[in-house]
Amino acid sequence: MMITADALLFDNDGTLVSSLESVRRCWTAWAHEYGITAEEFARVELHGRTAAAIVADLVPAERVPKAVARIEELEVEDAGRAGGGVRPLPGTAELLRSLPADRWAVVTSATRRLAGARLAVAGVRPGTLIAADDVTRGKPDPEPFLLAARALGVDPARCVVFEDAPAGLRAGRAAGMATVALTTTHTAAELAADVVVRDLSAVSAQVTQDGVRITVEG
Repeated sequence: MMITADALLFDNDGTLVSSLESVRRCWTAWAHEYGITAEEFARVELHGRTAAAIVADLVPAERVPKAVARIEELEVEDAGRAGGGVRPLPGTAELLRSLPADRWAVVTSATRRLAGARLAVAGVRPGTLIAADDVTRGKPDPEPFLLAARALGVDPARCVVFEDAPAGLRAGRAAGMATVALTTTHTAAELAADVVVRDLSAVSAQVTQDGVRITVEG
């Protein structure tokens, strides 16, 4: 399948970078500190949402600010430690090397501090990064992707979103963008997108006078 676009918008965790090991370790420690049971955790949608939204579903409102700061502290520390479990996913380096800096952005539900820590470990240096700090409504709201399109100076309809989480794919569709889902954290049956692939190794891109020609191997 071939798609022509002006910009590619990538989620980070589960799309460009694998951080599941770190996420599980840190959120397990956080839940233990705050007395959150496994049953309570299971009732909350986690992947693809901001930490602030997740925490707000689990602790009283007056405890949210400190609880959010605590999970960020745990995750940033864990990302930077040796063997922390953060690494680039297959195809990430090759695809990004083929793209000019003004043709792609990272759009993440993580804070800028946490996203920066994980991207640095993985060797990814985006020219444009939209993080949780930059928006008032996170995914599945379209605001993060629309903000990225505006930052790159492109029409949202000419953007392609790469996501591994249902919440992110909903945000991309709501922004009027084409969507490519990766089965790195969810099964294909759980992902509603224009195209579903295993990871970014199934995607290649070539810059042309008409934009970016994206080839996807289904």
